[in-house]
Amino acid sequence: MNETNKSMASFRHAVILLLGSCLPVMATVLIAPILPQIMRHFSATPNADALVPLALTVPALIIGICAPIVGIVIDRAGRKKLLLAGMVLYSVFGTAPLYLDSLAAIIVSRAAVGLTEAIIMTACTSLIADYFSGPLRERYLAQQTMWASVSATLFFGIGGALGEGGWRMPFWMYLAALLLVPVMAAMLWEPKVDHSVKQGVSTEARRRFPLKAVLGICVITFGSALAFYTLPVHLGFVLHAIDVTSPAMIGMATAAGSVATVIGAVSSRRLAMLGVAGCLAIAFGTLGAGFIVVGTAASLAAVVVGAVIHGFGAGLALPTLLTWLMRQLRFEERGRGSGAFTANFFSGQFICPLVVLGLGKLLGGLGPALGGLGWLLAVAAMLAVCTAVFLRPATSLKLPSSH
Repeated sequence: MNETNKSMASFRHAVILLLGSCLPVMATVLIAPILPQIMRHFSATPNADALVPLALTVPALIIGICAPIVGIVIDRAGRKKLLLAGMVLYSVFGTAPLYLDSLAAIIVSRAAVGLTEAIIMTACTSLIADYFSGPLRERYLAQQTMWASVSATLFFGIGGALGEGGWRMPFWMYLAALLLVPVMAAMLWEPKVDHSVKQGVSTEARRRFPLKAVLGICVITFGSALAFYTLPVHLGFVLHAIDVTSPAMIGMATAAGSVATVIGAVSSRRLAMLGVAGCLAIAFGTLGAGFIVVGTAASLAAVVVGAVIHGFGAGLALPTLLTWLMRQLRFEERGRGSGAFTANFFSGQFICPLVVLGLGKLLGGLGPALGGLGWLLAVAAMLAVCTAVFLRPATSLKLPSSH
């Protein structure tokens, strides 16, 4: 990467890219509070009970399918133009339910939103890695998780508040992307490779894409994302099972987990000295402990404690994995790497309800299913501990200056 381009980047450029990275979060959490209203509106539509939830989850499915392809295109065609196009189309397709009267058409528009989110997330992640290096890159990649957690809490509240005015009202929020477009157009630039450096290391530059390393990290990312989203998605059901039905109490428990996620993301930089395996051992251990506590909880206090433990692990895991991934990639590979990461992250989000449903049928309910996930993560934590002990030099999070 051209060092001159890196020296041009500052905190304000990071903020712009972090704000862009928050937009894909909005697709799921913004309309979650209004799903019952949408269900009532389309109650006469055949199979509405299955189709309405699909409007919530289909963007994540499309991101999982399309993000790797988007990454290839971004590496070949450039980041900035595709990012700007994705932002505009995000608003176009995101606001489509304001005037669509067909549930099928709304689902199609939501699928299109998923494609634009794949573009936005992949481009923003690639540009953060392009513009910054070393500790600054670590910091801003960690802050992606932190900002996403905070924005998810905000969007959930905004969606519920706007939903008081009707189920279509929250979709106006998709116009917010247009506010960022002129700022991005004016302040971001297309990063370029320093060709004089590239010629000097031509053999290294022509290396093959590190497919095995990327696939391994992406498999772990898929499992981590599944663990990340499982508890927030099912926390309301857990609380209902112990007779806590107040929306305020459910919101408080969810918010406590989100705050812990922010703390975990911030802590990832300080814990980086432990190496990737050490950080993942802590992340998987706390994720698993959180699941076990919540799965066996009999009171609101116990659920909140479990949500906080779980949230810390989730906040630590994702920036650790993203930083590890970017360490493997050269400039011309980051689009594909970011696309693969994004695809697996959102695929884990999409599939988590199905996994919990299957485990619930196998183990006898939601609580045992969460506990089962917790013990699986405990095994993963032990494997990470073994890796940290025997392979610590190979799993350091310290980033080489050449990236």
